[in-house]
Amino acid sequence: MINEIQNIDETSDTECTTDSNLVRLNIQKSHQILPQVNTSHDLKDLDIDQLKLLSEEIRDFLIQSISKTGGHLGPNLGTVEIIIALHKVFDLPRDEIVFDVGHQCYVHKILTGRKSQFDTLRKYKGISGFTKRSESIFDSFTAGHGGPSISCALGKAIARDMKGASNNIVALIGDGALAEGMALEALNHLGHSQHPLIIILNDNEMSISPNVGGYSKYLNRLRNEPHFRSSKDYFKHLVRELPSYGEKLYHMMSKVKDSFKYLVTPGVIFEELGIRYVGPVDGHNLEALIPVLEEAKRTNKPIIIHVQTKKGRGFIPAEDTSPKGAIWHGGGPFDIHKGCFIKSDNEAPSYSKIFGQHLSRMAGDDPKICAVTAAMSDGTGLVKFAEQHPDRIFDVSMAEQHAVGIGSGLAASNLKPFVAIYSTFLQRAFDQIMHDCCLQNLPVRFCMDRSGLVGADGPTHHGVFDIAYLRLLPNIICMAPKDEQEFVSMLNTMRNHQAGPIAIRYPRGSGTGEAVTDFASSVKIGEGELLSEGSDLTLVAIGSMVVPAQRIAKALEAELSIRVSVINGRFIKPLDEQLILTQVKKSKCVVTIEEGTIKGGFGSGVLELLSSNKVYIPCLNIGIPDEFIAQGTIPVLFKEIGLDDQSLQKTITSWLKEIK
Repeated sequence: MINEIQNIDETSDTECTTDSNLVRLNIQKSHQILPQVNTSHDLKDLDIDQLKLLSEEIRDFLIQSISKTGGHLGPNLGTVEIIIALHKVFDLPRDEIVFDVGHQCYVHKILTGRKSQFDTLRKYKGISGFTKRSESIFDSFTAGHGGPSISCALGKAIARDMKGASNNIVALIGDGALAEGMALEALNHLGHSQHPLIIILNDNEMSISPNVGGYSKYLNRLRNEPHFRSSKDYFKHLVRELPSYGEKLYHMMSKVKDSFKYLVTPGVIFEELGIRYVGPVDGHNLEALIPVLEEAKRTNKPIIIHVQTKKGRGFIPAEDTSPKGAIWHGGGPFDIHKGCFIKSDNEAPSYSKIFGQHLSRMAGDDPKICAVTAAMSDGTGLVKFAEQHPDRIFDVSMAEQHAVGIGSGLAASNLKPFVAIYSTFLQRAFDQIMHDCCLQNLPVRFCMDRSGLVGADGPTHHGVFDIAYLRLLPNIICMAPKDEQEFVSMLNTMRNHQAGPIAIRYPRGSGTGEAVTDFASSVKIGEGELLSEGSDLTLVAIGSMVVPAQRIAKALEAELSIRVSVINGRFIKPLDEQLILTQVKKSKCVVTIEEGTIKGGFGSGVLELLSSNKVYIPCLNIGIPDEFIAQGTIPVLFKEIGLDDQSLQKTITSWLKEIK
């Protein structure tokens, strides 16, 4: 098992193929239409055949471009015709499209003057992989998380009506995001308020992983209903064609239509909320999409258009709707002809992989262990767990609040839930962590993947606030490992901890390369680690910054001829008060280093400890500054904000000279 862990990486599930015909497009010649289209106005005069050709040319452009830069391939290949139809029918930017999640906006960017910038996609100072208001007037709303589109679009619709304007507001939401609580709350208000709003429901049966849950099953049933755009049309078709008595029977049935609605009407849930339902519509058929959107423009009421699409359309590996195909939702550069991602030089395993493997191992010994995730079983490393323990994993779809609630219920029933959610998404469940978990002191185990900077996905996905928003809550324990071995040991600690909630944060991607040799060890709650001892300066680091702190200590000792202590905090809460106080009192000054926001972070906790114990020595906190960090590679971003080795050494050296 040790060798197994050491030889896997972030993209090991991608099996290359020898099939060279993985691109499924109907392009007979080189691009003819796309070079002429730079804004949405350029496609207004194109006929349907030209639009069809444009859609295939855009798919080819996306595959070629994303294979070099990386990005969200599957979602964008699946929405090509929808975006083209929206730009054909509506007058942007006067009319507005509010994207949900935002990662399916690449075609929108191509059609709004950013085609030539796609070589900078998701790169530092390049175009964002999501909609971004500061980037273009055509980006109506910044989006990076799932669920807010209908709420934000409704806010815009209300503002429009208050001003007496007449522009169209469109919300584009996926079937995965529709299950998110905020989306359902917005539908409830929309049905009551009746402000004209057009909702495009992009139904591709996938979030990141395949969709689960009641709404997914409901939409699946609608896919199999006859394709009539309203209950009225359905009655016309079904009844009026009957000989002799068809027309009379139709009028009689119309009087009692509500009694039959539940039997014959697709989309009855939306209709009952007061939102007109249209669909399902083939989302890859421009001849069907464009008339429906034109009709929606003329509807002065809320309307939801149910559009069926195929995620990844045009690239065979990305069309796979099984859990295996989830990797094509988004990723790094890939080989078009082999159908696999290009592996990085770093052979160290990812924390996600280690988490999934070790949780499966622990679950084999402990029948109380179960896993909860929110539409990200693949991203959090739980695919193997699902295969080995299918009855003990609960994917609740894109519903982080619900995930924490389920975890709390499981913990209250004497089970051992591990709730695996990206740090940035766990923010959405803050009240549930506080009220449902911490208030009752329930032993829910929070596993926060993607903590710290995540790179190309940028500010909506950086997991830099979890330290600050968790350490303020009573009862919770929070820790962060310095390497892979410590990570496994901390997972064992979580398994054995039954006294209340406990959380672990760990970064995206590969670890330090430290071999895991002990799968049974654990760490004592609240116990830090003294890695080196000196009398001039104490560095107190947490998680991913511990190993860099060790390097910095050696560099400072060589440069300044000083003696430096390095403490691996291990625990954000509770701090190892005795270790920190003892060592700091031996030093002349202290520096804290963390890959989290400085405001309210780990360093703040150390300062609170020193202050409450009347230890008054010079202190410097280093971490994520009080701003939203841009997209880019981790090395570039670290250098930009001063967390790379060279910047850390320079910052600490300058500070030591100032206080001297």
